[in-house]
Amino acid sequence: MNKFLIIGLGNVGAEYNHTRHNIGFDVVDAFVLKNNGMYKLDRLAYVAEVKWKGKTFICIKPTTYMNLSGKAFKYWMDKEKIAIENTLTIVDDLALPIDKIRVRSSGSDAGHNGLRDIQLTLGTDKYPKLRFGIGNNFPKGMQVEFVLGKWLKEEQPMIIKKIEKCTEIIENFATIGIEKTMNIANTLSFTQ
Repeated sequence: MNKFLIIGLGNVGAEYNHTRHNIGFDVVDAFVLKNNGMYKLDRLAYVAEVKWKGKTFICIKPTTYMNLSGKAFKYWMDKEKIAIENTLTIVDDLALPIDKIRVRSSGSDAGHNGLRDIQLTLGTDKYPKLRFGIGNNFPKGMQVEFVLGKWLKEEQPMIIKKIEKCTEIIENFATIGIEKTMNIANTLSFTQ
């Protein structure tokens, strides 16, 4: 099957634009832009259809807010008749250093509300994820402010590089499969 669902997790609203928690939106935006796609506001999400090398990517940014991401995920997966293994969810990850990304074919929500809702909605944690390390450089008790905060100026060049690389990871996922993509992505290390 040559159809894929790419889900970027984030929150709608100007105050969330380009925050650490919205990196899923930023990666999907970069992929859509790279392939001259256009979003339209549709049911539960902003949706762009992208064609690349004979493959179709349905790219969504849920409008349900992070904690209800599963609703949009399931709706578009069912509507477009896309197999769960042909979905890729892009999400911020506090447990990963800022210079890393991780691709996994399954795995727990690791305390992430967006992933938790998807897992509850789908009834499984066996769906591919691209975890974008945001690090955990915050004082005790300041996790929410950190996650909903913007990247530091000195981090931005590396974040731009990581976002570009993530668009290639999406392409790899669709062309060489999850296992080979994991071998490439999970050894990468980015520098500032």
